[in-house]
This record gives sequence, C-alpha cells and structure tokens, in this order.
Amino acid sequence: MTEVIGVRFKKVGKVYYFSPEGIKVNKGDHVIVETARGIEYGEAVMQNRMVEDDKIVKPLRNILRIATDADRKIVEENEKKENEAFDICLKKIAEHKLDMHLVTVEYTFDRNKVLFYFTADGRVDFRELVKDLASVFRTRIELRQIGVRDEAKMIGGLGVCGKPLCCATFLDDFQPVSINMAKEQNLSLNPAKISGTCGRLMCCLKYEQEAYDQLIRSTPSVDSVVETPQGPGTVIDVSLLKGVCKVRLDNAPDSPKCFGRCECKVLRDLRAAKRENAKSATKNTETESIPEELDILTKE
Repeated sequence: MTEVIGVRFKKVGKVYYFSPEGIKVNKGDHVIVETARGIEYGEAVMQNRMVEDDKIVKPLRNILRIATDADRKIVEENEKKENEAFDICLKKIAEHKLDMHLVTVEYTFDRNKVLFYFTADGRVDFRELVKDLASVFRTRIELRQIGVRDEAKMIGGLGVCGKPLCCATFLDDFQPVSINMAKEQNLSLNPAKISGTCGRLMCCLKYEQEAYDQLIRSTPSVDSVVETPQGPGTVIDVSLLKGVCKVRLDNAPDSPKCFGRCECKVLRDLRAAKRENAKSATKNTETESIPEELDILTKE
C-alpha cells in the first residue's frame, strides 16, 4: 500500500496520483507538483489515502507544496498571457496560410513552455510557424493536433438535450461508441439525431448500453420460435423496455398476441442459428484457403 493524493490539472480531466511527501492535503486544495512537462498547478480531488501498489504507475512524482497566494497570482497572469498568445497565434496562422483551427492556448505554471492546441483535417507542416512563435514568446513552443471530441471537451457548449456537454462537465475520458449501440437501442440512424456537437456519435449512447445488452440476452429475438401460454408461435416484434413480445401464434396467425418475455420459452433462436452459420462459413473459408501441399500433410 502507498499513500497518494489525486490531482487534476483541468476542470474535467484525468486524475493523476502524486506522493504527498508527508504533507496533509485536503480535497479542494490547490497544490504545486512536479510533472513530466515541468512544474504545474493543480487541484487535489482526492485527499491523502492508501492505494494498492498494483493501481499505481511508479515512480510517483512528489508534490512540492500547497499553493500560496503568490502561486494563484501567477496562474491568473498566465491566463491573461494565454489570451494574448491566442490572438498572436491566430495572426501567425493567417500569415503562414495554414489550414488549421486554433482551439486553445495553455502556459505551463513555470512558463517554460507554451502549448497550442489545434484541429485540422490532415497533417499540417507547422515548422515555420513554430519558429515564428518561438521568436515572439522566447520560450519552448509545442503545437498539438487534437480531435473534434477533444475540441468539444475544451470549449464546452450545450448538447441536443439542452444541458452542458457531458465531456465538458464530468466525463474524465472518452469511451468508444459504435453505430451498433444506436441500432440495439432502436434509435433513428439519422446522423443528425445521434451525433453530438462535435459531429461524432453521442457519448450518452454508452450510458444505457449495458442495460440494453442484458435485456437483449433475456428477450427472444424477432423471428424466433417460442412457446407461449396459448401455444407455439413466431416473434414478430419486441419491445425491450416494456419486456413485451408480439407473437404470431401457429393456431391463430391472423391475430398476433402480446406476451411478457418471461412467458415466452424459446424453442429456436434465430440469433444462435445465424451465429452458427457464420462460424461454419468462416471455418469453410479457412479450410478452402489451405494450400494443397499443407492439406495433404494434414491428412497424413
């Protein structure tokens, strides 16, 4: 077990572990810590606690001190400098005629480096821009190309639900989201309705996916043959959230009935049959692709 504190450097960002070095840190305190890119100012989101060694990436860096009023003034000055640097960089980008969109600028606490975050459709040759910026700011310059999801996280805004963007309020990291999630949740596949402000699939599709996966496993699929209290039949429609299956009974095909998922016992699952057929097709393809010489050796 190792004593650590959790520090966050951005309003909504990853939490990093640091060694408190015997300093008592309370949640909400601002601290000065040593990081890979220099001295940084961050907020403690987790006070002193013991954590298992396998959850820590060693070696741990140390905190230097609890932030003072002088440190806070430096942060305020850095924020003003960031606004000035943003305007200067925009002018330089226009002068060099680069196809890139500047998102934000960030000074390190010790002002040894200025980071410029931008988005672009492809690769950008910004070597001359870096030289130009270095001659203006007289410090190390770093340009980082980020994705549109990261841009939305940094800038913030309102989602289609009318609330602030999840990524800018509480999501520490982005989770993979696929179009299959929208299909399984029976949502419209219209890109305008399932895409967020960033233009990518909405992160909230991930929130209920685990519940939908569980419901899909426990509910007969469409076209499955089931046994119901009124006899066997074929499932023609399913309402996952209501837990209701519409079944076309063999003895009354013209008048479908609705049954709860618990009342339907699966006799033949279409999904399982499709999976078996897919496996068989894959196996046959692999067998056909074996060279004749290897096939002979295998038989021997």
